Amino acid sequence: MEITMERIDTNQEQETLVQMAKERVKKLKDFYFHMVFFMLGVVIYVLKTYYGAPLNFFPIRYINGFVMAIWTTFFAIQAVQLFFTQVILGKSWEEKQIKRIIGKNNEKQIWK
Repeated sequence: MEITMERIDTNQEQETLVQMAKERVKKLKDFYFHMVFFMLGVVIYVLKTYYGAPLNFFPIRYINGFVMAIWTTFFAIQAVQLFFTQVILGKSWEEKQIKRIIGKNNEKQIWK
């Protein structure tokens, strides 16, 4: 009976890992898609601002320094969340926090 329970645990772990990998791939895909549009926006902004390109149709008309600053901030936040949060607040950090919380809960229990 233990062998099947171990297999079930292993299967659940595998499913969890696959799910986490799918989420990570989706986040990477979204980031690269955002990066392509951001670079396109930077090129348009430079052409309008520094080279005087006559780009005055609807969405392009509103690309200015303020919009680019906001967009750059959001792009940087997305990059930090995707790449650096995993390093700083990764799996080992989560495990340490779980052990710390469990340890505190065990200390609080009063055994009669």
